[in-house]
Amino acid sequence: MGTENIHIIPISEWLGIDAKPIIIAGPCSAESEAQILQEAEILANTGKVHLMRAGIWKPRTRPNTFEGMGAKALPWLRKAQEQFGIKWMVEVANEEHVKLALDSGIEVVWVGARTTVNPFSVQEIANALEGKDIPVFVKNPLNPDLELWIGAIERFSKAGLNKLVAIHRGFNTYQDHVFRNSPNWEIPIELKTKLPQLDIIVDPSHIAGKRDLLHEVSQKVLDLAFDGLMIEVHPNPDDALSDPKQQIALSNFDGFLNELENRKTHFVDAVSIDKLQRLRSLIDEIDYNLLENLKRRIDIVEEIGHYKAESGVTVFQLDRWIEIIEDRLKYAQDQGLDQSLIKEMWTLIHNASIKRQTEIVNKNLSERDTFDA
Repeated sequence: MGTENIHIIPISEWLGIDAKPIIIAGPCSAESEAQILQEAEILANTGKVHLMRAGIWKPRTRPNTFEGMGAKALPWLRKAQEQFGIKWMVEVANEEHVKLALDSGIEVVWVGARTTVNPFSVQEIANALEGKDIPVFVKNPLNPDLELWIGAIERFSKAGLNKLVAIHRGFNTYQDHVFRNSPNWEIPIELKTKLPQLDIIVDPSHIAGKRDLLHEVSQKVLDLAFDGLMIEVHPNPDDALSDPKQQIALSNFDGFLNELENRKTHFVDAVSIDKLQRLRSLIDEIDYNLLENLKRRIDIVEEIGHYKAESGVTVFQLDRWIEIIEDRLKYAQDQGLDQSLIKEMWTLIHNASIKRQTEIVNKNLSERDTFDA
């Protein structure tokens, strides 16, 4: 099943709202009925929250830690939903969770990162939801694997579910020491490119991991024109039974939203549109020049490959690679360019060059063997 066959109903249609960003808020975990009713009342009264979230089954890294209140919390959510008229969503990780949630009147569910990583678990949930007209939010897998994320969405689509939304909560990597989970923005951007009809909600709480980073990440989400935010809110964050450091105090939530700047996605006046078009034309011209020069470089790489093959010289030349990367990084520094970007680019170019020259050498050896035979 290709992505072109995935039919998705936009969140604006089934949730009945036109404005963005979509705001989802609520505690990391449902801890008591009083907590849930308090949050529902205050968040609903802001008029800015479209859905509420609460974890009741918490997949934890270590045993003997708080794993949620379980099915005991479902009546609390139903009561809050009835009193304040705002839908709650919960995380489900297996068939039993699905049945309990639906039987309790939950109308929206999400699949967590620890579940998305396992296709067997995703399929079990998709089978349990088949034939149900219910929105399903799919978090990215723990590891930065776009195909695994798309595969989970495809499984739900194949089960007849079309109210699908992606949640980007960051990835567990060893590359980022600032955030709890590395945002790797290029991955959700690529997902949006492959599935433009898919709404992507970003979870800055799990990306940031700290309250003082939440504004920075949330503003980045809006600047990149993603579709909404899922933010963890708690009456007393420091006393929360799970993830206390990344939750916003309930009393500060409205002010937090007011501090975010929701930028326009398009220019509207003729002068700005004309200027943007001229600048984009310059970028197009530069890009074509880059591609032409890259083609010239590949041609020269191939010529060197043939020369190495004829001379019996190894493809990889360590001294030459060190010379190239040191020289390009110094030049990049002199030009005020990001050295990490240049290093990444030249590493990709060099790897492609090694691959092409290896193909040439192997072909040369194969032709020699054939001739000798």
